[in-house]
Amino acid sequence: MKLDLNTQGNRVSSNVKAFSSPDAKPAALADTRPSAGVIWLTGLSGAGKSTLCSLASARLRTRGYRTFIIDGDTLRTGLNSDLGFSAPDRKESVRRAAYTAALLADAGLLVLVALIAPFAADRARAREIIGPHYHEVFVNAGIEVCRRRDPKGLYRRALNGELPEFTGVSSPYEAPAAPELMLDSCNQPAAECVTLLIDYIARRFVPG
Repeated sequence: MKLDLNTQGNRVSSNVKAFSSPDAKPAALADTRPSAGVIWLTGLSGAGKSTLCSLASARLRTRGYRTFIIDGDTLRTGLNSDLGFSAPDRKESVRRAAYTAALLADAGLLVLVALIAPFAADRARAREIIGPHYHEVFVNAGIEVCRRRDPKGLYRRALNGELPEFTGVSSPYEAPAAPELMLDSCNQPAAECVTLLIDYIARRFVPG
């Protein structure tokens, strides 16, 4: 058997191989999670989308995430001020929101979208526009609960005929069949829903 001397002066057999466990991992692995992407909260008016986005964004910022909120009501005062509530207008509203979210994500932001987006086909188009970093979150609250909450008085107005084609009253809401995350805002307190949302994000995105 041939023997060699190592740098410490100890004799080492050239036939001896260092054992490497199949489960061994490098001391440091590069974290491949992105820091930017889009978290799209969909659900009925009054389900709690805007509240959850606001609370989650504040907590995420304390952890170093660079967040930006796109809220459906805010869009209607500016970018989408020319749109109504017809199916074609809702489709266009989602399209504009999706492209805006994609641009912000490309700029390195973690975008939280609070938008009803009632039709499955429109949400599928948003996913296509945004790409692999689109995450759909269904804020699940039944119509009766949302009507009781009615924080903006919209259901009352819709039931009085003042708001035609209002989702949940005179226009349908197509619940997601397979969202990445479902938050039961009927039975879970807002604080618990926020924690679940942040935990989901923290597993998939790094602070940026």
